[in-house]
Amino acid sequence: MKKTTYKTSGVDIDKANAFLKVIKGDAASTFGGSVIQRPGAFGGLFALMKNQYRDPVLVSSTDGVGTKLLIAQALDKHDTVGIDLVAMNVNDILCVGAKPLFFLDYIACGKLKINVLKDVIKGIAAGCRQAGCSLVGGETAEMPGMYRPDEYDLAGFAVGVVEKSKIIDGSAIKTGDQVIGLPSTGLHSNGFSLVRRVLSFKEQKKYAKELLTPTKIYAKEVLGLLERFSVHGMAHITGGAFYEKLTKILPKGKCVAVDSESWPVPEIFHIIQNKGKIEKREMFRTFNMGVGMALVFDPKDIAAVCSYLRKKRIKHYKIGNVLSDPKRRIVMQHRKVQMRMLLAPAFLKNI
Repeated sequence: MKKTTYKTSGVDIDKANAFLKVIKGDAASTFGGSVIQRPGAFGGLFALMKNQYRDPVLVSSTDGVGTKLLIAQALDKHDTVGIDLVAMNVNDILCVGAKPLFFLDYIACGKLKINVLKDVIKGIAAGCRQAGCSLVGGETAEMPGMYRPDEYDLAGFAVGVVEKSKIIDGSAIKTGDQVIGLPSTGLHSNGFSLVRRVLSFKEQKKYAKELLTPTKIYAKEVLGLLERFSVHGMAHITGGAFYEKLTKILPKGKCVAVDSESWPVPEIFHIIQNKGKIEKREMFRTFNMGVGMALVFDPKDIAAVCSYLRKKRIKHYKIGNVLSDPKRRIVMQHRKVQMRMLLAPAFLKNI
């Protein structure tokens, strides 16, 4: 009679240990001087440099990649979704003004396929390097019965730090402030349930490059701006997009006017809209439409901000301004309007 073991039940501990050895170098490539390596520790150890902060506040975020994973798995491309995972978490804590410190991942799968998950971890490590944070730990759970053998799911957890007096929560936003948009690299990691409904599998393969381009990590751009300017508010344009995320940071009685013609919308969004016959409002409520991060500045700083971004060769767009409006939270202008009109007092009076 064959003995019943954990392995015969579908969980291979030896393979899991071998996987940890394979990915050890990827994790170590993200370590900075604050990571404390203790082989016997049951958690990741990170020393906060207390001399760098007078009143430090830790900022955390947890998120996943969503159904973009289904496209990655169907097309057998796994080296970019790890970057997405880091980006979805790190970009959120940047919006509070926090510098990313460390990251942890959670991978659940039906069967541990080392070559596949090795690519995933390589992506996570690459994302951490882009964000300037350390991959201090994670968990890989092999769960047959919960997932099919070729399925896996991802979740991530990021921690950053900000000086308490420099927390950004949108409360400083005032009438007349201007909004600068930083371009996305495409769809990022939102709206893929709609994408999968609209595009056939053949079309998903055709547009695989556009669909699986990893989410932009804005750490370098945002931290550079925070060092030089007073940022009144920041919004990571993810689920809910402009109608939910951009309005989330507004104080009561404020409204943001957005000129949707002030930046180039990547072609993939037009393809999805036309294939699905999707209304424009729904597109701007579901997708980032080419703007992945929005930052709000005092109008007197706009010239200097744009000058700095140009010198750093960072693409950016003046996408809107803040109004006083007790009823509306957002006004989307879907018409050809020159940006100089958007910033002019006459335009503000006519909205």
